[in-house]
Amino acid sequence: MQMPTPVTRQSVTPPNEHILTAQEALEPLFLKIEEEAEVRMIGAAIRAGWSAEDAVAAIDELRRNELLPGTGH
Repeated sequence: MQMPTPVTRQSVTPPNEHILTAQEALEPLFLKIEEEAEVRMIGAAIRAGWSAEDAVAAIDELRRNELLPGTGH
């Protein structure tokens, strides 16, 4: 069985390659990790008997709660 590629092996563009900010250099990796996390959460919810729609709605609600001031941990 092939193991998923660890996050540490993902490439990040070095600063000397005309990237304007560290955020721009890290954005592709961030988006890939975020997508992988969402797929894993939806898969876990489906295996537990929830619908994909309920899982996506729950993830969206979690994100909203994290982004609103005073509602996160």
